[in-house]
Amino acid sequence: MSKSALLTGACLGLIVGLTSQCAPARDSTDRAYLINADSEKAGFDTVMNDLAATVNARLAQGIPVPTPRDAGGGYTHEQHKQNGKTIYEAGLLYTYTGDAAYRDAVRDILLDYGDLYPGLALHPQQKEQTPGRLFWQSLNESVWLVYAIQGYAEVRDDLADEDRFRIESDVLNPMADFLSVGQPETFDRIHNHGTWAAAAVGMTGYVLGQPDRVEQALLGLDRSGEAGFLKQLDILFSPDGYYAEGPYYQRYALMPFVLFAQAIEKNEPEREIFEYRDGVILKAIRSTVEQSYAGKFFPINDAIREKGLNTVELKYGLAIAYDLTKAPDLLGAVELQNGVVPTPEGAQLFEAIAQGKSEPFAFSSTLLRDGSSGAEGGLAILRSGPAPDDAAVIMKATTQGLGHGHFDKLGFLYFDNGHEVVADYGAARFLNVEPKNGGRYLPENTSWAKQSIAHNTLVVDQTSHFDGDWRQGQKHAPTIIEFGSRDGMQVAFAEISTAYEGIHLQRLIAIMPSADGRDYIIDIMRGLGQGTRDQTHTFDLPVHFKGQLIETSFEMRHATDRLEPFGQANGYQHLWQRSGSEPLDGAQTASWLLGDQFYTLTFASDQQVSAYFTELGANDPNHNLRREQALVLRTTGHSANYVSVYERHGKYDSDEEVTVFDGSSIEDISISTDNDITSVTISPDHGDAITFHLAASALTRAPLKIERHNRQDQSPEHPGEGSQ
Repeated sequence: MSKSALLTGACLGLIVGLTSQCAPARDSTDRAYLINADSEKAGFDTVMNDLAATVNARLAQGIPVPTPRDAGGGYTHEQHKQNGKTIYEAGLLYTYTGDAAYRDAVRDILLDYGDLYPGLALHPQQKEQTPGRLFWQSLNESVWLVYAIQGYAEVRDDLADEDRFRIESDVLNPMADFLSVGQPETFDRIHNHGTWAAAAVGMTGYVLGQPDRVEQALLGLDRSGEAGFLKQLDILFSPDGYYAEGPYYQRYALMPFVLFAQAIEKNEPEREIFEYRDGVILKAIRSTVEQSYAGKFFPINDAIREKGLNTVELKYGLAIAYDLTKAPDLLGAVELQNGVVPTPEGAQLFEAIAQGKSEPFAFSSTLLRDGSSGAEGGLAILRSGPAPDDAAVIMKATTQGLGHGHFDKLGFLYFDNGHEVVADYGAARFLNVEPKNGGRYLPENTSWAKQSIAHNTLVVDQTSHFDGDWRQGQKHAPTIIEFGSRDGMQVAFAEISTAYEGIHLQRLIAIMPSADGRDYIIDIMRGLGQGTRDQTHTFDLPVHFKGQLIETSFEMRHATDRLEPFGQANGYQHLWQRSGSEPLDGAQTASWLLGDQFYTLTFASDQQVSAYFTELGANDPNHNLRREQALVLRTTGHSANYVSVYERHGKYDSDEEVTVFDGSSIEDISISTDNDITSVTISPDHGDAITFHLAASALTRAPLKIERHNRQDQSPEHPGEGSQ
């Protein structure tokens, strides 16, 4: 099969700022590949000219091919990653310019690897169960081969026979063998590592004309279909395109899925790969965009929080998706990235946007079902409007997320006005920062970031969900009771009975417009004891809020001369207890400033509640954790019902020195239980009161009823003058 059968210009997408897993840390010129205002005027050719300048500078300095020594972030690791990129980009430039110097560069670099690779044992810093030879983990080796095989395909037909023989026999075939038959436990694994390996081996098979490799990549080593690329598509994506490990790894895994699918489409269009499973690859591209707020991905599970829409994987995916569908809202998503990939598909995006064909990408409330059949919970996303910075409330009612999953069943996140208001920690990792555990996940990722107390979910008896066993957690998923619009508000309601033995968890989240135009964010979190009434538990509800605390309605006892950890294990050992209250009755409030807006949380429970303010950083001798704050609500009893109402209000204008602080507009929160029905009534000071009747189980005939209580409304009074 010829190179043109595998590599159209669409495969150029990798040259735009590689992902942090595979980007040369020292190459600051990646920014030149974005289509900015200047290059828009100069034309698309400017992008390729910028690329040529970058590659020419590397070639002028010489391309070292060092003996592997360092883990992620170290010199040899980063140099080999950049070399894979250089092979790829030089190949693209050869096709684009016809300049033989680029062909010769690809040849010479690969021949140098032909001298190095055959003699390599496993990497000296080999990682856990998946060691590589060129890199510390075989994942990086797969990524390198995905890049290198594409660059090689661009020049292969114009190389001397002896050079082709050496490159293929000493580098490409041995590496493909190592990643497949040499590591069957990774190659046949249903995981993003397996996806990258299948893509690397399958694309190599297409370029080198090896249909056996392609079949192994598609169907698994034994070609039974129980592993391989197609099985990955079957298992890892839900019917809605949600990826089992969450949006951060969905973004990362998107690249091999889309690249290999593109190769399959070009070589074997009869497979109709982009129609497979009702177009699940295209759905995955869209759902990746949906799982973002203000340009950043929701930081659930093992997520590097800085990752967002402006990643090469999604740039490439959107270019392919628009080429296939011509959907104008995808152009709107591209505009949120502020750049396009330098490919024919990228040029097409460029032209279509210039012609005014773009429509805004309308972010919407959506339930992304989880599980291969869509029956294992889901990610519930409620939005107050279609703009990227309109309010969004998330409930994580998904499966565990495999080994990268966190113990946060029914977890809660709240975004508004372009900010995280109630946040998730994400991963404890300094990616590719060698002094920080070689760039690996830190020990605190297990001892803190994955633990339930690190999330906005209910924690029972200071232990994590499923006792911190992700394999046990993977066996169980929440049930979505309801999702949609009810009584003028948006509602999501879910439950799970297996996170704790003898405790049934339920959560309802809602966005309810208020009489004065603001939105109330309603959160009802329930822990229902299933044993006898004399069996009591401690129920903690953390609120990991962002911003500066302004005031509380309750008095606090502050630690002034000595800080103590909030607990001894399961993440509690990493929290300093900064202050605490006496047991509280009735509705209480806490307010904070975030950006130019104030936020107030009004909370209540059917038990007395103690409130604690904590700060992250205890038992952290290496300063691996960010210094973040939380409000932890605690009650004790057979069961617990927490009701929380969040609202944004007022303004803080430091330029004009004007401050408007409205405080809570919630008059009362009442909670009562009759048999198995708990009724929660939220009464704002203007507009209708609302009552939620929640059954103890989704198995009842009507697990949720909502009532509005109309009353004479008056226009709210504005405080008028600000205070300074």
